[in-house]
Amino acid sequence: MALAHSKVTSQGQISVPADVRRKLGVGPGSILEWEEEGDKIVVRRAGRFSSEDIHRALFGARPPRTRSLAELKDGIGRYVRRRYARD
Repeated sequence: MALAHSKVTSQGQISVPADVRRKLGVGPGSILEWEEEGDKIVVRRAGRFSSEDIHRALFGARPPRTRSLAELKDGIGRYVRRRYARD
């Protein structure tokens, strides 16, 4: 049994029924992703990515190196000095 129905406009647009929007937790500006699963098309709210997901996409599967608090503070200090140095 269908959860809801939508009608496609001549420009290929659809309205997402209010019950479906509430169930997915989407609103204006939300991104939906469409995925093919066998003979079905599945629509879901696009997931958000963690910093670890982004790191993995940029640098491969190796986990980020763990740093001590002193190393982090030192790195921030170097960045601030370089960023705000007067020429």
